[in-house]
Amino acid sequence: MFARIYQPSRTAMQSGRARTKDWVLEFEPAQAKRPDPLMGWAGSGDTRRQVHLSFDTRDEAVAYAKRYGIPFQIREARETTRRIKSYASNFAADRKEPWSH
Repeated sequence: MFARIYQPSRTAMQSGRARTKDWVLEFEPAQAKRPDPLMGWAGSGDTRRQVHLSFDTRDEAVAYAKRYGIPFQIREARETTRRIKSYASNFAADRKEPWSH
């Protein structure tokens, strides 16, 4: 039973930073997924794959893993660079790339 501790990145459908400040502890899969013979859905008998614990800080997640003797690996979050520009710059006359087809 091995666990990963990380900060989730924002989804592709999300422009804000909601739910990205928490730290998540989730277990590595113990067995590979296999297709169900009747329906063809992917699944496995590993129930630990469904467990996702969220913590406010990294230290809380590490303390939880140490308290229950769970070996873990911490994945540090990469900082994203944000290019901040105004909406009006989309229609500027001196724009470098064309804005129409």
